[in-house]
Amino acid sequence: MLARMRAWARPTRARADGTRQSPPQPGSDLSVSIIVPALNEAPIISETLQRLRRDFPNCELIVVDGGSSDATPDLASAQARVVTTAPGRARQMNEGAANTRGDVLWFVHADTVIAPRALQQIREALTNPGIVGGGLSLRFDRRTPSLDYLARMSTLRARHLHHVFGDQAMFVRRGTFEHLGGFAPLPLMEDFEFSRRLHRTGRLVVLPATSTAASRRLTQHGTLRMIAFMQYLKLLFLAGASPERIQLRYQAGPGVALPALPDRVKHPHRVTKEKPHGD
Repeated sequence: MLARMRAWARPTRARADGTRQSPPQPGSDLSVSIIVPALNEAPIISETLQRLRRDFPNCELIVVDGGSSDATPDLASAQARVVTTAPGRARQMNEGAANTRGDVLWFVHADTVIAPRALQQIREALTNPGIVGGGLSLRFDRRTPSLDYLARMSTLRARHLHHVFGDQAMFVRRGTFEHLGGFAPLPLMEDFEFSRRLHRTGRLVVLPATSTAASRRLTQHGTLRMIAFMQYLKLLFLAGASPERIQLRYQAGPGVALPALPDRVKHPHRVTKEKPHGD
């Protein structure tokens, strides 16, 4: 509190023309690269990128297209630099990181809406050298009791268990990301797996600014049913089930039988023991 009072009392600096200039915001020297993985997002990509350009004009912005069959690359190229790679969100995000220059990598899904105040909160958080990354507080684009419950629990889970998912707009220091080798080449759960490894290197934070995610898939199958289904998939992953089987299970949705597949494989970057860090 005392530090904040001192900051408020700090005098502004005079410009050469005699006007007053406020001191720089904490962390303003950190450059941020926004990486948007996309696949067949033509209906929404232009609006998403226009919003990101408007709210975060000083950030590098790149779209990594995973081989869209629609007009996504052409539409995106009007607002951002576009690179193309094979499909797979982990591969796309790694490719985006390799093609950007920012001190901070910020992964934003094409169907999420980021609160404008998020960028300054990220920069302020990362002035603490012990913080390696984190995410935003989750909301959904529809308000129902079950969706509100899921958003609250997801934010609490990320804050206390340090499991940050992609719809929370994960951010990470570039040096830490490169040290960890980026996202594991998994067809699903790449964000969950990465956040577990990330927490072993330092502190993760969940910021008050919101990431508003699309709720379509949740409401399509029933929100409470999907909550239970996603927990089931997470348990499969932790138990060592084949990532390919988990992906098929996710794509099929709850209640659909799958053919027999290998149940266990060795996950890339498997976390065998987690070392907790303090909040």
